Amino acid sequence: MDALTLHRLHFAFTITFHYLFPQLTMGLALLILVLKTMALRTGNEHYHHAARFWARIFAVNFAVGVVTGIPMEFQFGTNWSRFSRAAGGVIGQTLAMEGVFSFFLESSFLGVFLFGEKRLSPKAHWFAAFLVFFGSWLSGFFIIATNAWMQHPTGYRLGAGGEILLTSFAALFTNPWLFWQYLHNMTGAVVTASFVMASVGAFYLLSHTHEPYGRTFVRVGVIAGTISSFLMAFPTGDGQGKNIAFHQPVTLAAMEGLFHTENGAPLAILGQPDTEKHRLDNPLIVPNALSFLTYQRWHAEVRGLDSFPRDVWPDNVQLLYYSYHIMVGLGTIFTGLMALAAFALWRGTLYRSRRLLWLVMLMLPFPYIATTAGWMTAELGRQPWLIYGIMRTPTGFSPHVSAGNVLFTLIGFMGMYTILGILFLFLIHREIEEGPEHAA
Repeated sequence: MDALTLHRLHFAFTITFHYLFPQLTMGLALLILVLKTMALRTGNEHYHHAARFWARIFAVNFAVGVVTGIPMEFQFGTNWSRFSRAAGGVIGQTLAMEGVFSFFLESSFLGVFLFGEKRLSPKAHWFAAFLVFFGSWLSGFFIIATNAWMQHPTGYRLGAGGEILLTSFAALFTNPWLFWQYLHNMTGAVVTASFVMASVGAFYLLSHTHEPYGRTFVRVGVIAGTISSFLMAFPTGDGQGKNIAFHQPVTLAAMEGLFHTENGAPLAILGQPDTEKHRLDNPLIVPNALSFLTYQRWHAEVRGLDSFPRDVWPDNVQLLYYSYHIMVGLGTIFTGLMALAAFALWRGTLYRSRRLLWLVMLMLPFPYIATTAGWMTAELGRQPWLIYGIMRTPTGFSPHVSAGNVLFTLIGFMGMYTILGILFLFLIHREIEEGPEHAA
């Protein structure tokens, strides 16, 4: 295996493992704020206990996210030095802002929220929860701004030595790619947190432990999950899809398995892309649907892969296609399940429906899978570019770090992260087993 492939695998492993944690913290920050708002409005200590319980889980998740996030920053220099040298003047701005403005805000007020409740008034403690939420979502904004610039560069010029120079902060933060990608990503974080909260609540109800909190967690999780699951599809998913259609049309063709330009292009529900024969095998399609979803016209032209030179196709069309369809398929299941659970909640039967509670509980890992598939879609779709239209991936890695060195550190990271993952699961299991009363 060559050095470039190992560099890519190394970064893919570290960032995939890391993002298991921020997606929950960003989503939980909103739901904890909801619980604190309910406590402030009702004066019911039950909601304070519920918020404290999830704050403890948030803190464990946050700590592991920090530990796994720091090595990624160093990887820009160790594994992707030529990319860092060329683009550091741009991405260094947003990454520094994420650390200075949002990370310190979130971490400082997380400490206030966890340890300062007895010293603060109820309103001041609610405000601390709000600042934790604001800091976590601001952090997400700066990170997504970095990725959005790599997907669709704006506000830059090339220097005499080939370096990329930022010319406009306004263009960087009003990037048309940023708006929908940020909303789509943060909505996905709420989906993850909603399913986690509802799953824990379902576990409590099924095991007949901490049942009052179980009902609260299921109710809040199902309501938030229903809203966020629908928002993932429309308007955020639709908006991000249009970004891809207008700015990366070759990516859209690969995602959809569309090998030939068509008027009235079909939407592929299932199928297996064959890049050698330029066809989709065993397709299950909806006629004209892709044209309508993309351009709001049933017979609009959608460009297929045959419209683009082979050297600008995504490197792995098959993996991109499957990642995208896993994301969309799971998102559809989430919407259906949460709509069914919300209907049962409205009818007052959800807490007694063991089958539905089992479904909600067992869905816990799937938002993580869907989010990972979504990010794989974004990153595989940008290939063969590291910075779209400016720098190809093979020109951005560190040329003096050998394949053997990369493999050695990759194996080391896998071992350390396995231990870290086991420790994380142990701590979360202990918190769930002890329950919200202990958190009080």
